[in-house]
Amino acid sequence: MYTKIDISERQLEDLVRQHAGLIEEGMAYVTHQNRTPGGRLDVLLVDSGKSLVVAELKVVEDDAMLVQCLDYYDHVSTGVETYARMHTQHGIDPAQPVRMLLLAPSFSQALINRCKWLDIKISLFTYVCLKFDGSDQLVPVFSEQSIPSVLEAPIVHRQDDRLSYITDQQARSRAVTAIEQVKSTWQGRTAIDPLKYAISLKVDGRVVAYMEPNFPSKI
Repeated sequence: MYTKIDISERQLEDLVRQHAGLIEEGMAYVTHQNRTPGGRLDVLLVDSGKSLVVAELKVVEDDAMLVQCLDYYDHVSTGVETYARMHTQHGIDPAQPVRMLLLAPSFSQALINRCKWLDIKISLFTYVCLKFDGSDQLVPVFSEQSIPSVLEAPIVHRQDDRLSYITDQQARSRAVTAIEQVKSTWQGRTAIDPLKYAISLKVDGRVVAYMEPNFPSKI
C-alpha cells in the first residue's frame, strides 16, 4: 500500500535531481539554482541527445511558470557554450537546441494551448509523489502531458482557381457566362461557392447546380 504525499518545491527539486532518468530515459542532472537575470533557475538537465533542458518546477498548478521558464531558457540558450564548458563531464552539445521542461501536478488548458504555439522544444510532465507503507522513501512518478499540434490553416477555395481547371477557353467562357446569368436572374438570392473540385450554385440557400471541370453543369 502507498499514500500520495504533498511535498515542497525543495523536496521536488531534490527528487528531480536524484531521479532525472525517471522523467525521460537518458536524462541527467547538471546543476540547480543558478542565478539568471530572471531569477534562480530551478534545475538544469541534459537529455540523451546531449541537449540542455531548462526545467521549471511547481507543486501547484501555475500558469506563470511558462513565462518564468522562458526567461531561464533565454539565458541558457544565450550562454549554452559556457554551460557546455563548465560541465564537460556531461558531454553537452552546444549545437543542439536547448529544451524547456515544465513539471507540476497539473496544467491548465490555457497553458497547454500556449505551449503549442512556441516554436521551441518544450515538454510538460505531471507528477505524483508516493510513500509506501513501511518505508520513509518518497517515490516520484512522472507522466508526460501531450501538447496538441497546431492545426493547419484552412484551405480557401476560389472561383477563379476552379474555373482554371477548364482548359478549353470556350468552355471556360460559357461557364463564366452561366454563373453571371444565374446571378442576374436571381439577384440578391444567389450564392456562388467554390468547393474542392467544383463550383456550387445556390438560390435562396439551396443548391440548384454544380459546375465541375468534366461536366460544365450538373443539376
